[in-house]
Amino acid sequence: MTVRQKEILAVVQELGFTTIETLAARFGVSAQTIRREIIRLQDGNFLQRFHGGAGLASGGIRSAYAQKLTVSPQGKQRIGEAVAGVIPAGACVFLDVGTTVEAAARALLGKAGLRIVTASVSVANIFCQGGIFDVVVTGGVTRGANGSLVGQQAIASIAAFRFDYAILGIGGFDDDGAPMDFDLEKIAVRQAAMARACSTIVLADHSKFDQVGTARIADPEMIDLFVIDADPTERLREAWQRGGSRWLVA
Repeated sequence: MTVRQKEILAVVQELGFTTIETLAARFGVSAQTIRREIIRLQDGNFLQRFHGGAGLASGGIRSAYAQKLTVSPQGKQRIGEAVAGVIPAGACVFLDVGTTVEAAARALLGKAGLRIVTASVSVANIFCQGGIFDVVVTGGVTRGANGSLVGQQAIASIAAFRFDYAILGIGGFDDDGAPMDFDLEKIAVRQAAMARACSTIVLADHSKFDQVGTARIADPEMIDLFVIDADPTERLREAWQRGGSRWLVA
């Protein structure tokens, strides 16, 4: 599978369905090129070709989210527990979307006096199920099965807060170790949270080490701590060392 095919598949898994025109614009290639890539991915049973676009082979957005839950569950749990060890009681914390961030949310349930703001319906539900109801959920439009909230309303509500920590999930890494993702609207929400945070923590299980997203979230030196579940690859380690980035292996 080529790098572009991996990125196309990641976009489809994130959104559930996307059009050929959207993919062509995102990757800066012709619609015919995208159509050929989709056919190859369908031949490998990675996705399903539809008229004008592509969707999940098994059908439905929820299946992509369920699939993510099966990727590195123990590693994500360790990452969550490591984050809980970093966050002090009483801190004001922004929590992003994604299954790794959800693992951090579960680990933070026992931390006293936290003030939580989140752009994830799923994260808010974790705290509610844990008996913690004083959670601020940003406004915005839902995107994806994990209840991600995006758009100007989400960004505007984030701007009203000042966070001690912003805890972010990501889709992959650029060559210089910078965190990346596939959805520009989700990236905008993350950048808004970073702008209002004293410290930014990025979470990534080892499956993300060799993934490359569509756009950068921030330069690596803007991240205060990367929390990961395995030793970084040589590429990431050298890039982070050059930029002075810190990382914690859970």
